[in-house]
Amino acid sequence: MISLDCTEAVVDEAVATDCQVIISHHPIVFGGLKKFNGKTYVERVVEKAIRNNIAIYAIHTNLDNIMNGVNAKICETLGLKNCHILVPKHNLLKKLVTYVPGSHANEVRNALFNAGAGNIGNYSETSFNAEGTGTFKGNDQANPYVGEPGKRHLEKEVRIETIYPVTLESKILMALVLTHPYEEVAYDLYPLTNQNQQVGSGMIGELDIPVAEEEFLYSIKEKMRTHLIRHTAFTGRQIKKVAVCGGAGGFLLKQAIAAGADIFITADYKYHEFFDAEGKLIIADIGHFESEQFTQQLLYEIIRKKFTNFAVRLTEVNTNPVKYFI
Repeated sequence: MISLDCTEAVVDEAVATDCQVIISHHPIVFGGLKKFNGKTYVERVVEKAIRNNIAIYAIHTNLDNIMNGVNAKICETLGLKNCHILVPKHNLLKKLVTYVPGSHANEVRNALFNAGAGNIGNYSETSFNAEGTGTFKGNDQANPYVGEPGKRHLEKEVRIETIYPVTLESKILMALVLTHPYEEVAYDLYPLTNQNQQVGSGMIGELDIPVAEEEFLYSIKEKMRTHLIRHTAFTGRQIKKVAVCGGAGGFLLKQAIAAGADIFITADYKYHEFFDAEGKLIIADIGHFESEQFTQQLLYEIIRKKFTNFAVRLTEVNTNPVKYFI
């Protein structure tokens, strides 16, 4: 069962339809639970799931901060082009440098790439390679791949450099050790402060053709299926560049302005925060649920593609706690 939120009604639906797992975008538990007496909806949800052997898995910021996540779905729904992450994250990448005999360089490179190294934006299998001469001398306990213990050996080697996300480090080092022919594998790891263009907060894209501000707000209302839009005053300029952030995205306003956005679409704006637009762009608060509602379809598509033997259902429960009197 896929839902944006995990409520009692969603758990009841999962029970009725024999679902064993509920995958929701928002977590149900934001703090530790020390008792289960059913006094709060959080306790009742967790207790009911446990009693019915249903697992609850929440994704939240993992899906918010990836290239093809929540914000990409908003951009797709609005028909934006040339989209990229508004604020890429730093310090998520490292560089691996290793030295391999020429006879095994291609095998080691392939293993590193298959483990997830060498991806930069739209390019994969990226590396730098330079030939040189390595030296080593094994002791009496050594069992060298080439050369003899007790004698200095010179070997033509290839220096391989490639980039990788820190989350894959153990997997990549395991691939290196398993494919490298040497008894002792020499390698260096360098932390990088580079931005990771595939991970970060918010997104920004463009419309094919600039449109009037009022016309674009009507388009947002229709495409994002929202009852109303709370927004700042019009600037008098047409809308061409659009910044988005699903959920509460007010923390990205300065970056949206710096990126030249004509409008910033997000949710959960407080009264005084609207003043921060200062006429530089339009802030459009479309509602938290409304900004993330298509995340359910995104999860459905991912799971159906990755696990073809799973029976996947979208919840029929509208979990939006905000109601509109129109």
